[in-house]
Amino acid sequence: MTTPDDGKARDDGETRALAALTASGLAHTVVRHGPVRSLSEAAAARGVTPGDIVKTMVVRRGDDDHVLVLVPGDRTISWPRLRTLLGVNRLSMPDAAGARTATGYQRGTITPFGSLRAWPVIADQRVLGHPVSIGAGAHGVAVLVAGDDLVAALHATVADVTDPAAPA
Repeated sequence: MTTPDDGKARDDGETRALAALTASGLAHTVVRHGPVRSLSEAAAARGVTPGDIVKTMVVRRGDDDHVLVLVPGDRTISWPRLRTLLGVNRLSMPDAAGARTATGYQRGTITPFGSLRAWPVIADQRVLGHPVSIGAGAHGVAVLVAGDDLVAALHATVADVTDPAAPA
C-alpha cells in the first residue's frame, strides 16, 4: 500500500492476513467493525460470545524462537501446562516490538495467517467444536471460521493450555 504523505510502501496487515487465509483454503467470513475497548465489545461487534473470540498470543521460547498460542477470549495461558507441553523450563511474552518483529503484526492484530514466519501453532482444546472469530491483521477486522477447520488449516497442536480468566 502506498501513502500519499511520503510515497513509501507500508505493510498492510489486513491484506497480508486475508491473502494467507484465502490461500489456505479455509472457509471464512470477514467481519469489519469500529474500535472496541473490551473483549465484550469485540464479541458484540462480531456477533459471538467472548469465549468464541480466539486471541493469538506470541510466546517466546528462546532467541528467535517463538510459538503462537490460540487462546479463547475468556481464558488465559496456563504457563505450567504450556511449559510441560513444550518441554521447556522458561517461556516469556515478547514486548510489543518483539511480537511485531516475530509476526509482522502489531498487538491486537496478530494472527497466524500471513505471519512473517510460520511459527508452530498451539491451539487450546476449547477452540474446537464451534465457530470462532480470529483477528485478521488489522484493528477492527476479524474472520469467522469453524474452530476445527482453523486448527486443521494451521496444523496446530491441540492441548489444554489455558485457565479461566480472572473476572474483570
